[in-house]
Amino acid sequence: MAVYTTIDDPSEYFQTKIYTGTGSNNAITNTGNSDMQPDYIWFKTRSNAAGFLNIDSTRGVDSLISSSQADPVFVESNNDLESFNSNGFTVGTGSSGRINTNTRTYVAWQWKANGGTTSTNTDGDIDSTVQANTDAGFSIITYTASGTTNHTIGHGLGVEPDIAIFKRTSVANGNWDVQHNDGAPGPITVPFRNTLNLTDGTATNVLSSFSSSTIGLSTGGDAQKNISGSTYVCYAFKAVQGYSKFGTYYGNASTDGQFVYLGFKPALVIYKVLSDPNHGWSMIDSKRSPSNLMNDDIFANSSDAEVTNQNKIDFLSNGFKCRGSTYPANAGGTNSFSYFAWAENPFVTSTGIPTTAR
Repeated sequence: MAVYTTIDDPSEYFQTKIYTGTGSNNAITNTGNSDMQPDYIWFKTRSNAAGFLNIDSTRGVDSLISSSQADPVFVESNNDLESFNSNGFTVGTGSSGRINTNTRTYVAWQWKANGGTTSTNTDGDIDSTVQANTDAGFSIITYTASGTTNHTIGHGLGVEPDIAIFKRTSVANGNWDVQHNDGAPGPITVPFRNTLNLTDGTATNVLSSFSSSTIGLSTGGDAQKNISGSTYVCYAFKAVQGYSKFGTYYGNASTDGQFVYLGFKPALVIYKVLSDPNHGWSMIDSKRSPSNLMNDDIFANSSDAEVTNQNKIDFLSNGFKCRGSTYPANAGGTNSFSYFAWAENPFVTSTGIPTTAR
């Protein structure tokens, strides 16, 4: 019998949690099928306008960056995040308003790496600190850049990443650079790049290369990845059958829109139109939108509160289907879209048992 997935329970490695702030220290417990200690959390206020917070266990709970800003790391002495826990996290009394203001509602997307345990990786020209989860295709990488053209960093995944998201952490004006190995499966089959905190379209001046052991920093002095002496964090992902997928598709401007096959029922889909520089990154998940149509939208490049009826998408047992007829999910013509997706359930388990449709 064919093996359809290697991860029967995606909640071992990815979970979404929605909660309400209290203003006091509060332990937030995940509710997936498996306990999961997160290593990377992407926080956003749903009910109010406030920037994202992106925190990982490699850099620590006091090292805060925001996907909607080009700012460097800022430190909250009052601790917005107190700890990563064995099945969730504890939010504190920090004053940023981005994690735990009383009565505000929040969402936290969480990925598991290696339980906070890092190692020095010497596969590249530049030594990197790596926290890799090869089963789930996810690695947190930190390094100090050399500024030398064609220098490389090790990533620890053992296979070529599909995407790598870079952030300069030491100084201001460090955009979130997203490098795509290529857009397959889908209409774009060559490497490309764009920016997480902006609405820019696709750029063809790809500044990274990928191998099974390293990521290349191909342009010396690139502000997003390779300024000499600057520190960076990189989040690298590799698709895992039945758990995660990264690719591209064309819109068709129809309410009977494009179907994108994933091989799983999605828990989170992040997507962006690539051919138009006026639209940002949409984030749709099954916790905030528990039933179809999925239309509770947050934009990764914006501090705006959650909005509804911006997108119309169905989450299905084997992928997602666009139901809107225009931006940001399904504009027609030559409009191409990039997507990142993680699973709630595989379409077919490792024992060949299909999951139920949504």
